[in-house]
Amino acid sequence: MIQNKVISYIGLATKSGNIASGEFMTEKAVKEGSARLVIVAEDSSDNTKKKFTNMCEFYQVPIYFFGDKESLGHGMGKEMRASLAILDQGFADAVEKQLK
Repeated sequence: MIQNKVISYIGLATKSGNIASGEFMTEKAVKEGSARLVIVAEDSSDNTKKKFTNMCEFYQVPIYFFGDKESLGHGMGKEMRASLAILDQGFADAVEKQLK
C-alpha cells in the first residue's frame, strides 16, 4: 500500500516536471541544490548506493532506498531507473511522510 502511494506521488511529480531521473540528472540536481529528496532503488549496485549516500550526506539532502529499478521507472512512465531526485518540496514532504 505504501509503495503504491509513493509510486503515484513519483508519477504526479514527473507529470508536473518536478523529477530529475537517472544517475547523471540526479547527481546534477543534488549538486545544484535543486533536489529536495533522493530515492535510490534497493536493487542498485553497492557503488551507486555509496555514491549517492555520500553525496546526499555532504549536500544535506534526504535519501531513501525504496523499491526496485523497474517500479521506479514504471512510476515515471519510463524504462528502469536506479535513482531519481524530487525537485518540489511539497512532493518531497509527501513521499518522505510515506517512507518514514
